[in-house]
Amino acid sequence: MPQNRPGLPDADDLPDVLLDLAVPHEDINALVGLRGGVTRDAGTARLLEECVQELVRDLGEPAADPEGMRRFGERLAEAPEALGGYFSAYVFVAALPYTRAYHQERGIPAEITRHTLADLGRNMASHRRRHGTGGVRAPRWLAHHFRGELYQLGRLQFERATIGQRTAPVLRSAGLDAVPGEPCLNLHIPDYRGPLTPAACDRSLGLAREFFRRHFPEEPYRAAMCHSWLLDPQLKRYLAADSNIVRFQERFRVAREDTEPADEEPVRFVFGNPCLPVEGLPRRTSVERAVGDHLRAGGHWYIGHGWFPF
Repeated sequence: MPQNRPGLPDADDLPDVLLDLAVPHEDINALVGLRGGVTRDAGTARLLEECVQELVRDLGEPAADPEGMRRFGERLAEAPEALGGYFSAYVFVAALPYTRAYHQERGIPAEITRHTLADLGRNMASHRRRHGTGGVRAPRWLAHHFRGELYQLGRLQFERATIGQRTAPVLRSAGLDAVPGEPCLNLHIPDYRGPLTPAACDRSLGLAREFFRRHFPEEPYRAAMCHSWLLDPQLKRYLAADSNIVRFQERFRVAREDTEPADEEPVRFVFGNPCLPVEGLPRRTSVERAVGDHLRAGGHWYIGHGWFPF
């Protein structure tokens, strides 16, 4: 691991680092211009260092301490208002040498490192789409990427996680020798990555099986989990049986059912803003029509919880 104190690249080098992280071009000038406000102010520089140290504590350990991630989020919120929503971007840039060193120790190819950490730029593009300003949406989510817990492998993302108390009995009833705390993989479906086709998912799962067998051989993954509104079975009422979403759902067995509505989730991911009024949601695609028509009819959407043997 790097032994030096965490810091930021020089102003001349920072643009290339940001481009490697897929940071949108419209944000690069602002990040370079505000850099001095981070490095020249002793309090802000100290906050940057402390946030990086909080982020990389126990680097590589799956299922990071929730309390530690809560503290990480609270420290980010202490950033000067003049930095806008950009402070967490500087934290991730300063943490980059630690993340890359961990990946190199594991023998992870540089291409996978680059594709995984490019989620910072995708996240910033999503922030601008929703708010119209620069910033980082959900930095606590990105902590998984920079802590070595999550990897982009083709169309899907795979997070090193552990089997929970509620899931273990479900897996055992299906014949798997599973106990709480054992390794499992959480699947995530990023946007801006094209259609969720069966072929793309098959390729991604094949890449994941080879990747984790090679780079994390000490972690036997018996099951892959997914927790997403895309697994809400109500979608089958609205979408064709051969649609990508329905075929993705059919890969999974039900782990449990939620009773608490999560209506904002599909609105957030389909339309980019969870606060949009339901009455005005567009109906341009089959998914847009499904999400909006169901809500306008008084229905609710739920997070689905699925699994399959890995």
